[in-house]
Amino acid sequence: MLGADALEAAEPRVRKGAQAYRTISEVAEELNVPQHVLRFWEGKFPQLKPLKRGGGRRYYRPEDIALLRRIAGLLYSQGYTIKGVQRLLSDDAGTPAPDMPGQGVDGAMAALEAVAAELRDLLKRR
Repeated sequence: MLGADALEAAEPRVRKGAQAYRTISEVAEELNVPQHVLRFWEGKFPQLKPLKRGGGRRYYRPEDIALLRRIAGLLYSQGYTIKGVQRLLSDDAGTPAPDMPGQGVDGAMAALEAVAAELRDLLKRR
């Protein structure tokens, strides 16, 4: 009988497109954040509204994931507190949107930091 690790190695995961909705487990793995933290953030940041389907299953849109990346970058990389990120995001709501939604300088930095963290994690696995 094969274990879960052997099954994953035998059947590589299919990569979803950039516009595909993702489950909480996929987002948690992508951002290297526990699922309970994502649920906690939903309560703290009203801008974060994943779709909820039957049984309370969450599906995150690309814009939700971009916001989560930004939140994670601000909290973990830039040292903001939850209250500080809440203020920053509420202040951003009153400013005109940049050319790319969710990709102001802070959003781009958070995305780059998330990619760097993912690359570090991949290097550790080698």
